[in-house]
Amino acid sequence: MTDSKISPMLIFNGKAEKAMNYYLSIFNPSGMLHLFHQPNGKVMHALFQIKGQKFMAIDNMNKEDHPFTHAVSLFVECDTEEEIHTCFEMLSTGGNVMMPLATTPVSKKFGWVQDKFGVSWQLNLRKN
Repeated sequence: MTDSKISPMLIFNGKAEKAMNYYLSIFNPSGMLHLFHQPNGKVMHALFQIKGQKFMAIDNMNKEDHPFTHAVSLFVECDTEEEIHTCFEMLSTGGNVMMPLATTPVSKKFGWVQDKFGVSWQLNLRKN
């Protein structure tokens, strides 16, 4: 696998490390690749990986609120029924279910949630 030249950058309002640790607890395989803090403890720059995809994250330091939007979501191909149910349940806890898990014409199961940090996730289990 070659390194991608494009990585999603997630900008959190003071909760980057908490959000990343939450995502790493949900998805497998996943891992933190590096994490740098500012002197105030906020995340200056982080690189983490979920299911082979690298993401970057920082804490917003300009004191403006920049909420996430549903216009951009992270689409995850799940490998099993158990995985999609577990991920959906964990991501929707404290968040918002946009589309409940259901069969669609192109998916064995599909669901869309906004997690408690405001990030939008589309979870898919392909039809065989």
